[in-house]
Amino acid sequence: MITFYKKNNGLIETPTLEANSWISVAEPTSEETSFLLKELQIPEAFYNDIEDIDERPRIEIENGWFLIILRIPIKSNDEKLPFNTAPLGLIFKDDVFVSLCFHQTDMLSDFVLYSQRKKITIDNHFDLVLKLLLSSSIWFLKYLKLINQRVKQAEENLEESIKNEELQALLQIGKCLVFFITSLKGNDILFHRLKNLKNYKDTFDPDLLEDVEIELRQAEETTNIYSNILTGMMDAYASVISNNLNVIMKKLTSISIILMIPTVVASFYGMNVPNNLQDSTNGFIIVILISLIISVFGVFLFKKKNMF
Repeated sequence: MITFYKKNNGLIETPTLEANSWISVAEPTSEETSFLLKELQIPEAFYNDIEDIDERPRIEIENGWFLIILRIPIKSNDEKLPFNTAPLGLIFKDDVFVSLCFHQTDMLSDFVLYSQRKKITIDNHFDLVLKLLLSSSIWFLKYLKLINQRVKQAEENLEESIKNEELQALLQIGKCLVFFITSLKGNDILFHRLKNLKNYKDTFDPDLLEDVEIELRQAEETTNIYSNILTGMMDAYASVISNNLNVIMKKLTSISIILMIPTVVASFYGMNVPNNLQDSTNGFIIVILISLIISVFGVFLFKKKNMF
């Protein structure tokens, strides 16, 4: 899908391409790909790089075209990985500015609505790049709140009973946090390279640079905190599972020993040797009583040793 936005007191959608517009492209069709490569003549290598889901944040210049790739958070349809990150490519030259993403994301539409609501003005291409980088950091924080809610829900379920499904849910969230941490680190490196561009660093708004740096730092720190908490939680539940297993094995061992006592007594009584009870009519009852007394004593002893 391709959308044209005019930069005038907020981003205003226009039906056709106008001068100095923002061209937003998401999940491009073959016709839209042809428009980008043939009519706008963006380098095909840039297009292919953005298509790679594992592409890292970076800056590249080719024939006057700038390529800036940053990582943005997305919701995934994969139940095993509910949150992921994807590359957002920003390609610009002269009065052409194109954003290209091969995945659907709520970030861009929210950014457009926010710019309209706040009447945000965009001075130049790098100003738009920084604002999109700021928006991506804010959306990382939004998704981190959703991740935190999932962690709390899984924790409540685990308090009732430890199930494999809940532990697997925590593992999936841990994978999401790893992707978030890696992407935020890449965006942070990209931001510092962008801020130090020799020919353009004097044109950047210092307040905007500060806002981007603060949000990036907050998103990184929050992700690290959640990741550390989740790691500690997984270690704690692993210890609980191991401790529960030890308790169960100890109880089963104690029960086996108690049940073995009557068997030992009956084995001695059943031997084919004189035992002074072979002619007694009460021999069976006496053996049963002896077994019961020894078993009760064993239970008492194990109880005292906290084996039950």
